[in-house]
Amino acid sequence: MNQRLTALDLFEQQHERLGLRWLAGQQGQTRVLESVETNARRPSLAGYLNIIYPNKVQILGTEELHWLDGLDSRLRWETIERMIQYRPLALVISKNQPCPEDLRRAAEETQTPLWISPKRGHELLNHLQYHLARALAPRVTLHGVFMEVYSIGVLITGESGSGKSELALELITRGHRLVADDAPEFTQIAPDVLDGTCPDLLQDLLELRGLGVLNIRQMFGDTAVKRNKYLRLIVHLSRPNAEPTLHEDGMVRLTGDLGIRRVLDLDVPMITLPVMPGRNLAVLTEAATRTHILRAKGIDPAAAFLARHSHFLESGEEPVLP
Repeated sequence: MNQRLTALDLFEQQHERLGLRWLAGQQGQTRVLESVETNARRPSLAGYLNIIYPNKVQILGTEELHWLDGLDSRLRWETIERMIQYRPLALVISKNQPCPEDLRRAAEETQTPLWISPKRGHELLNHLQYHLARALAPRVTLHGVFMEVYSIGVLITGESGSGKSELALELITRGHRLVADDAPEFTQIAPDVLDGTCPDLLQDLLELRGLGVLNIRQMFGDTAVKRNKYLRLIVHLSRPNAEPTLHEDGMVRLTGDLGIRRVLDLDVPMITLPVMPGRNLAVLTEAATRTHILRAKGIDPAAAFLARHSHFLESGEEPVLP
């Protein structure tokens, strides 16, 4: 689903941070910017005044206003008209510079949002580019409990009743932190980064059967919750088949039940843990996280064991088994 942002949304989110004020075109507050443009030549989200390749938010700094002042009256009006024709989400004048009257009049007549800010142009550019890219980034909601375990983001998934929330509560008591329960939201903020956050409605809350809704921040303190975290690993809880498998895959015994799950445009490593009576899932999840961290550093215990085993076979020595 494409993300959408209106001019009013952007103004309300940034007017305090950037000191924005409306100068004209307030009737254009419903203009919409979507995450996927239909134009063949996709414009930049924010940038300095550009007539040839217009930006969706056009920033007018000192140089841009001086350039407009240097044009003759006819060319100046044609330039302003072209600027307006591209239907930018907004025009922003930096450093509280005086707004040209013809620009104000054109914005008002065409219902083009025109704002002014005390910030310098590069401050507006950097902040708006970052904010717009994040607000319009691809986003998805997944079912599970999102945790910070050993400083990395771990999503615990599984069928309803598999024990996800109980596992999360035990991890919290062991010093790990809750990001979101039930419906964490993941945003692809970079080609290889998924940032997970919690919806405002569920902030700090964890629901357990029999206990109801718990406020983790009030129970365990501020250090028990985390506002956001990058997703690095998925731990999937599965119920084993009622009938035991006669010929279990030997490689799974060595490497663990490893796989990947596609989330937006990224393949996220996933490990499956069978849920059985007597298993300490919190310890297993911690071990799975530590193993993932080692693999990310190029250390693979299973591969090391296979290499050791191959060495014994090639040398003709008889391996000593415990």
